[in-house]
Amino acid sequence: MNFEVQNLTKSFGEKEVLRDVSFSAQSGKALGLLGRNGAGKTTTIRIIMGVFYPDSGSVLTDGKPIDRNTIRIGYLPEERGLYPKKKIEEQLIYFGRLRGLSKKLAAENTARWLRRMDMSQYAGKPLETLSKGNQQKIQLAAALLCDPQLIILDEPFSGLDPVNAGLLRDVIKEMIDGGAAVIFSSHQMNYIEEFCDDIVILNSGKIAVSGSIKEIRRSYPRNNIVLSSTQSAELAKYLIRSISDIAESIMPDEKNDTVTVRLKNEHDKARLISELGRCSIDIDSFAVSEPTLGDIFVRYAGGSV
Repeated sequence: MNFEVQNLTKSFGEKEVLRDVSFSAQSGKALGLLGRNGAGKTTTIRIIMGVFYPDSGSVLTDGKPIDRNTIRIGYLPEERGLYPKKKIEEQLIYFGRLRGLSKKLAAENTARWLRRMDMSQYAGKPLETLSKGNQQKIQLAAALLCDPQLIILDEPFSGLDPVNAGLLRDVIKEMIDGGAAVIFSSHQMNYIEEFCDDIVILNSGKIAVSGSIKEIRRSYPRNNIVLSSTQSAELAKYLIRSISDIAESIMPDEKNDTVTVRLKNEHDKARLISELGRCSIDIDSFAVSEPTLGDIFVRYAGGSV
């Protein structure tokens, strides 16, 4: 299944919240939908869910307008939407019925997902008796009850300890491997990098950058080189003597056994490698320093674009 939003525009009164937003997500892959608070992520998600209608633009599956009666969508909101005083099993079955499951299938899927989340022992307890992390697991179970084809996850790892985060990570990978299309929104960049090949960053309702994380990284200058050596101080002194004409800066870090060289021109890497070949100092690694996803986020979501 190919899922697309095309040229979404949305205003509330005089405030334009989205302007010409387009992106796509495919079965068996995860797309990162990123942006600062107020960038338009929630409005985009609500349009996908059919809560809001766009002023213009469309939501498509396989090139046709989405039919939410036939396309199964699972949504994990950042703010929990379950009933704190209701028993967990009862409300999961209820939500399954709302998604069109028969009572029998809703009960079977509830039992299956409670087992998968290691939460079967809490089936008869009110939600409010659970920890924040366990409530998040129940919220995810509710999102997955209908075996969705499209899964929207908004800050799914919020409040989870490392053990439960590991369980949730495994579940999300299983759903992707099973063919679901996933839209993943989070400020935790390590999870975006783990699950997503492609990202969309919104800034003030517009797309600031989109595409594969790999290609976005490759678009940055590749003139920052990190050398690892247990003799970092000696290596830095050698480089200052030998390549000062092509280097903007040479910065040793004895604590981490590295030397960072910023070249004036990324094409001077061959000259640097040649000089290192003449050096008697032991060098463990040579690597181009690429921007982190956090660096990319700050560049495109943090200011004017």
